[in-house]
Amino acid sequence: MVNTERLLATFLDLVQIDNPSGGEGPIAAHIRGLLEGMGLEVAEDALHNLLARVPGEGQPLLLNAHMDSVAPCHGVRPLVADGVVRSSGDTVLGADDLAGVAAIVEGLRATLEQGQPHRAAEIVFTVQEEVGLRGAAQFDTGALAAREGVTLDSGGDFGGITVGAPSQDSLYVLVQGRASHAGVAPERGVNAIVVAAEALAGMPLGRIDDETTANFGIIKGGAATNIVPDRVELWGEARSHDQEKLVAQVQAMVGAFEEAARARGASVQVEITHKYDAYRLADDMPILRRVKDELQAMGFTPNPQISGGGSDVNIFSQRKLQMANVSVGYREIHSTGEHIAVADLEHAADLVQRLLALPAA
Repeated sequence: MVNTERLLATFLDLVQIDNPSGGEGPIAAHIRGLLEGMGLEVAEDALHNLLARVPGEGQPLLLNAHMDSVAPCHGVRPLVADGVVRSSGDTVLGADDLAGVAAIVEGLRATLEQGQPHRAAEIVFTVQEEVGLRGAAQFDTGALAAREGVTLDSGGDFGGITVGAPSQDSLYVLVQGRASHAGVAPERGVNAIVVAAEALAGMPLGRIDDETTANFGIIKGGAATNIVPDRVELWGEARSHDQEKLVAQVQAMVGAFEEAARARGASVQVEITHKYDAYRLADDMPILRRVKDELQAMGFTPNPQISGGGSDVNIFSQRKLQMANVSVGYREIHSTGEHIAVADLEHAADLVQRLLALPAA
């Protein structure tokens, strides 16, 4: 019942719209047009989160995906060959998570075209997911009637279901040294870059254990090669499925900066922001059982997985919504090698249609 040609066209149109986190206005307008073209009323908040209500029977099913992509996501030129969609190689593709958006749109279209009774639904497309789930965090879930649903925002083999994800803390670090002329009086300066480098070298980073990871991904500082830099800013994160481990990891990162600053006569300021909590789905959660049943009916073996990444489900779970994050089948996300098989895109749309179908009488 899914129209594969239309689904692919929708996806190709979406990925060619620039959609950086915080700049989702144009793609939100396009998606809103698609939903309104199906006769749905769509609400849009100040951040450009979208909410569409689909009339139907029973308590609504929540269907969710996010509209932003990581950089580089400007000027995406998708290529389709041998049943696989890729970018031209100098940008991400944006399948994370526009494949989820396209699958929901097509699954909903196919359902409405049948003209048969179906389950009510609420469609939530969020913004700024890639920069700490900001869209979901600010979305008014109190406006929802749905209490359970599915997020289409996971990669790997189709059939995967993310049943657990970690907490995340973000860190902003300011290292303050002392400037001086690097050629005339370097000994008068305190090199903030050196302090930051020694701190990074002295702290645990990468994969800490099976439940915990940490990373610093952005560093800015310095003005010229002939000036001992007096200021460096860094942005990083830590994640863990265990809250005590998360606290310990963040403390280790902060301690490394403080120790390096003391040794060099610098100062350090650290701001820690808790982004979201970990979650773990219960095996007997009704929506999880339903997703597994439908995947098996489609000929796939459900594969529950524990993820190292967060998603909108982390926020929704905090707010007592029962959500399952299902793989859309994309690969090599957050890289210019990102790609997705057309068949997996079709499977995801088919799953949406099946979840909206009413149980057999």
